[in-house]
Amino acid sequence: MENVVAKFYNAFSNLDSETMCSCYHDNIVFEDPAFGILRGDKAKAMWQMLCASQKGKDFKVIASNIKADETSGAAHWEAFYKFSKTGRSVHNKIDAQFDLKDGLILKHTDTFNLHKWAKQAMGFKGFIIGHTRYFKTKLQSQTNYLLDKFIEEKKLSP
Repeated sequence: MENVVAKFYNAFSNLDSETMCSCYHDNIVFEDPAFGILRGDKAKAMWQMLCASQKGKDFKVIASNIKADETSGAAHWEAFYKFSKTGRSVHNKIDAQFDLKDGLILKHTDTFNLHKWAKQAMGFKGFIIGHTRYFKTKLQSQTNYLLDKFIEEKKLSP
């Protein structure tokens, strides 16, 4: 049987947010540098928003080194896409850690170099400010604003 982490990334590579969300426990806690900490339905809505925004675009996810047992998992994944605000190409390299419960993902933590991401996504401006606390705080504020707007427009429960 396919493990839940492999199933999650297979669904992500197909932009299948419904299957991705089915891999998450109801009490999911997600964390990454771009969104900060998201819990429950808000974490699931983030994947719905990201998948919806990439449909029909040049987007690719490659997952590797997927490991999982009954209680934990890990993966390395790489995303290739164009950053919508600038049209710049991004190749983000992410390491993921998972806590599993009842065959589902209970905690999902993605880590990546935010400064490298900012340089790719925003060019010189990202190079200059992408390593600052200010940038991270501003980015999380903007991504969470967009997520809240998406939830409201789609009438999803936060």
